[in-house]
This record gives sequence, structure tokens and C-alpha cells, in this order.
Amino acid sequence: MRLIRARDWRAAEAACASFNRAYPQIAAGWHAASHVAMRLGRAGEAAARNEQALELEPHNPTFLLRRAECLLALGQAAAAIEAAAAAQRHAAADPVTLDAIGGIYSKANDQARALAAYDAAVALAPGNPHFLYNRAAARRFLGQIHEAEIDYDRVIALKPTDFEAYRNRSDLRPQTEASNHVAELEALLAGPLPDWRAEVQLRYALAKEYEDLGRHPQSFEQLLRGAKQRRAHMRYEVNTDVATVGWIIEAFPAGPSRVDPRASAESPIFIVGLPRSGSTLVERILSSHSEIISGGELNHFALSLVDAVRRGSSAALPRRELVARSAEVDFAALGHDYLARAKSAIGSGQRFTDKMPLNYLYCGLIHRALPNARLVHVSRRPMAACYAMFKMLFEDGYPFSYDFAELAQYYVAYRRLMDHWQATLPGVIHPLSYESLVADQLGESRKLLQFCGLDWEDACALFHENPSATTTASAAQVRRPIYEASVSQWRHYERELAPLRALLDAAGVET
Repeated sequence: MRLIRARDWRAAEAACASFNRAYPQIAAGWHAASHVAMRLGRAGEAAARNEQALELEPHNPTFLLRRAECLLALGQAAAAIEAAAAAQRHAAADPVTLDAIGGIYSKANDQARALAAYDAAVALAPGNPHFLYNRAAARRFLGQIHEAEIDYDRVIALKPTDFEAYRNRSDLRPQTEASNHVAELEALLAGPLPDWRAEVQLRYALAKEYEDLGRHPQSFEQLLRGAKQRRAHMRYEVNTDVATVGWIIEAFPAGPSRVDPRASAESPIFIVGLPRSGSTLVERILSSHSEIISGGELNHFALSLVDAVRRGSSAALPRRELVARSAEVDFAALGHDYLARAKSAIGSGQRFTDKMPLNYLYCGLIHRALPNARLVHVSRRPMAACYAMFKMLFEDGYPFSYDFAELAQYYVAYRRLMDHWQATLPGVIHPLSYESLVADQLGESRKLLQFCGLDWEDACALFHENPSATTTASAAQVRRPIYEASVSQWRHYERELAPLRALLDAAGVET
């Protein structure tokens, strides 16, 4: 345990191996070895060690929970849910384990079970802000907005330094003059803060509330200051992403000439584009159809592709080489591998959507791997798209979105690649404008369903009544009918966004 606490994983691995050879009947030794293997990134080995612990103590909730964690790391979400349920049956009086079980359910996208587990944890420890925070997140994903706000209020009362709770609370609903947190946020920003992370969270929260109240100059000032602080603490080179687009175009100069007879006939629906462009709205429309389930943002195509490219190569490859080799993979096998991973994660054989935005990079590859897949490209007008990304504090991804120059360069590269895919894959990608969808929801939804080979169902027009969970940044917005305000929201900041617009204009983008 000393080595584990010191995070000396290699030494801990050796110590666990020695201990387990000497005392193979002590389950805790195998569990410790499993923990170390997970820390070393070897989920399969971690699962095997944990199974040896379970052979000795089959009803130990900690070991059952570790099984669920390993399965989740291996991409087997459905099996992870079953393992978490088994752990829950033996953890009735342990709030810490119940909270961890809720985390497994949430990561596996079973938010209803996650909420039940968090409810049980909170009932046992009602003053624990961590459990309340997790329950608030599950409630937000399930559309229980009022209840989530109550939980965030309690989190903040119990732990005033949980600055992420302030931002999440601000994002839950449109703030009003009668009900907002502006004075509280202003006071916090005026006082000493523990670190830059706290400042970033509070500035984005305050920017959101100022915007809701129509105080646009103040809102943009907070965005600028928050974005500058966030970008200062990131390592990122936009030139690499821009170059990658050129490498992809070089590797895939034209569409495929024939369909591989070994390719899967299945037709998942890929919703691609930039973040904050309306992909969640499109996903909700499609998943309201009785024949479609939402797969969320799956990273499985990228993972399958990287595995296919690296197969047979022991050396780490630079990105340009990875892109070049991606044109030579077995595309039929790639498609089958993707489907296996996706179904393992979703836990259903039903037709599904995959709304990972960055799959736009792989449109040509997706079509080769899954010739019957449907590709839907959701886009917004340039200034609206760029402002929507700039105003969003992302968890880890999209590092280009915090600086005008980098945002413009990335946007231009994205447009270049999508123009290339549209030209080389005629009729394969359905272009869907967010502005057109807002202006004519029924008409555009009917065209979307027709492209996807689906008959019309009235539920698709009532997507906001869809009770299924959504875990994206749009979790609150998709619970409301389509509204037009977001289409032209950027125009409140035309003066502030003028430098960004000038960069896009100079690159030939019509703004």
C-alpha cells in the first residue's frame, strides 16, 4: 500500500506479484494487483487479476465494482452495467460504494440507474457535497432541471469552493432579473480565489448569466477574460490540426471506386460537424424515432482506426504517417470492428446514432468501412458557429476555441475538409443547416428522416418531450422546443467579434 500511495506503479506491480505468489488465497492481494494494472493502463490484465479476487470473495462489492470499472475501460458498457448492478446488491449501507456505482452507470449512459444509486448515497450521507454534485449531474442529464438546481444550491452551501457547481448551476436554465446569481458571482470574483481554475469557472458562469439578462458588453468581457486564462494553461498547436486536414486530403483524394463485398450492410447514422452546431438537436430528433436509439458521442471509430493503422507496427508513428497509412487499412474489417465496439458500448442491436463531432475528419473512411452508413453534416453560419464555440467552456477537447486566431484557422480547415468530402462523396453526406432547421423544423426533419431511410413519426417533431438522457452541454436546451434566439445571438457582439470576422473574411469565408 505504501508504494501505491506513492504512485510508484512499477514497484507496486512487482510487490503485488511477489505477494500473490506467496499468498494466492488472499483476495486483497489480487485486488491490489488489479488496481495497479489499471493505473498502468492495462485494463485486460486488471480484469483478470480482479477475477482472481472474485473467485475467493464472489460477493465483495468492492471487487464487483472493480469488475465494472474494468469492463467500462474495455468498452463493454452493457456488461459494466450488469457488474455495477451486482455490486449494488451487496452495497446497501455504503454510500461511497453506491456513489462509485452511480459513476459507472453514468459513464455507461444509464442515467436513470445512476440517479437511483446517487439517491441511495445521498440518503445515507445527506451532507456530502460530492454525492449531491453527482446527483445534480444525473438530474440535469435526465431533464430534471429544478431538482438539479436545488442540489447545486446545496453543494455550494456545503462546499463554497466547488466552483464548477456555480457554472453548472448557471447553465441549467435561462437566468432572469427575478432569479439569478449575478451578485454572488461578482462578489466571488472580487475576492481572493484559490487558483486560475476557479476564476475560469466563475467567469464563464457570470458571462452566461449576463447574457441571459441582456448585459452583453459585460458578458463578453467575462468570456474574453475566462478564455484567455483557460488558453494560457493549455499546450496546443493549431498548425498541427490545420496540417492534418491537408494530410487527410492527400491520403483520400477521391471517393472509393467500389464497395468491398465483405463490408457490413448495417447503417448507423453518423452526425458530424463542429461542436455547438446543433448536433444534439439532430440526435434528439432522430432518436425520438421508434427505430433509432442514441449512441451519444462514441469515440470508437477513431479508436478502431488507430488500432487498424498500428497493427503490425511496434513503433509509435507520427500523425502524418498515421494519416497516410489510414488509406491502406482493411476497411471492411474496420467497419466490423467499429460496430462491435459500438454495440458493446450501447448494449443493443438496434440501429443507432453516433454524434461524435470530430468524426467529420473520417467521412471518407466511414463510407469505405460502412458503405450503408448515413452521414449527416450539421453546420451553422460561420460567425454563429464560432461564437457558439468561443462561449463554451469545454472539459478537455476543442482547445482551438479559446483564441480568435486559432478558432479562425481551425474553422477554415474544417470547411476545407468538409468541402472536399462533399465533392468526392457526392450524395453520401446530407448537409443540414441549423438555421434551416430552426426556420422549418418539420420540413427539414422530414428530409432528414428520408435520407436516413426512415418513415415519418410525429414523435420526431416533439423531440423536446423525449425522456431519454442526454449528457452533452446542450442537456438543458434540448428539453425546450426549438427557439430562434440562438440563430442571431452572436450579433449582440458584432463589435467584439470584429477581429474574428476579419480573420474569416481574409481567409475567403463568407460571413
